Amino acid sequence: MAFLDKLKSGLAKTKNAIFGKIDDVLKSFVRVDEDLLDELEELLISSDVGVGATEEIIEELRERIKDGRLKEKDQVTEALRSILTDMIGEGEPLELNSVPSVVLVIGVNGAGKTTSIGKISNILRSQGKSVVVAAADTFRAAAIDQLAVWCERSKVDLIRQSEGSDPAAVVYDAINYAKKHKNDVLIIDTAGRLHNKKNLMNELEKINRIIDRELPEANRENLLVLDATTGQNAVLQAKEFKNAAKITGLVLNKLDGTAKGGIVLSIKQELNIPVKFIGVGEKIDDMQPFSANEFVKALFEK
Repeated sequence: MAFLDKLKSGLAKTKNAIFGKIDDVLKSFVRVDEDLLDELEELLISSDVGVGATEEIIEELRERIKDGRLKEKDQVTEALRSILTDMIGEGEPLELNSVPSVVLVIGVNGAGKTTSIGKISNILRSQGKSVVVAAADTFRAAAIDQLAVWCERSKVDLIRQSEGSDPAAVVYDAINYAKKHKNDVLIIDTAGRLHNKKNLMNELEKINRIIDRELPEANRENLLVLDATTGQNAVLQAKEFKNAAKITGLVLNKLDGTAKGGIVLSIKQELNIPVKFIGVGEKIDDMQPFSANEFVKALFEK
C-alpha cells in the first residue's frame, strides 16, 4: 500500500471528526456569512485544532469573503484546503550534511520514541545512509532491549551499555564508533522524564557538551516525538520540551489511532516548529517525512 493510502486510512478518524462535520454544517446554511463562520469556529476548536489556529483560519475565511474570493458555500471546502496547506507549511528535511550528523531524539515515555528511531533509521538506510544508534535512555526498564529489536529490524548498528549506565558515556562510545566506521548519521535515544525537568535538562546539557566537544562541526537535529492521541497535551509537552532543548523538528506518532490530527495545525501555529515525520501505524514502513500537501489531501479527498 502506498503511503498516501496509509495516510488517508490513518487520518480517517480525524477526517470524519472534522471534515465530515464541516459537510454537515455547510448543508444547513444557504450562504457564507458570520453565522456559518461561527459554526465552523466551534467545530474546529472542538477538534483539537486549537484556539489560535482556529482564529487564524476563520479570519482568513473572513478576509476572502470581504474581497470577493469566497462567495458560495460550495467554495468553503476548497478555501479551507488552501488555508490549511499554507498554514502548516512544508515539512523541512533533516539537515544531515556532515559525517557523522547527529539526531537527538527526545520525548516522554510512551510517545513512541523507540519505534520512531527504528522507523527513521529504516528511512535513512533506504536513502543509502549508514546509521548507528546510541541507547542513551539507560533508566527505563527494557528500553535498551526494545531499541535493540528495532535496530535489528532496520538493520542498523546499536551502541549500548547496561541499564543504569551514564547516558553521556554511551553517547561518547557511540561518537567514537561513528567516527571510526564513518557512519553518516548518529541517532541518540534519550530518557523521557519530563516530570523531572531539572534532571532532564541536566542530562541533555551533559550529552550536548559531549557532542559539542567530540563533533564540533556536526550537523545537529533535535527531534521531539509526540503522541497525537493525547491532543492538546502533546502541544503542552512540546512547549515544555522547547524550553528544555532547542527543538528543530517534530515526529508526530499514532495519527492512525486518533481523531485529533488537528494538533498538527495547533503545534505549527503556537510553536512554529516543523513537523518532520508522521507515523500512521506500527510497521517499520508506517512513517514518512511530512508533506503538508499529502496531509491535507488525505483529509479532504474521498
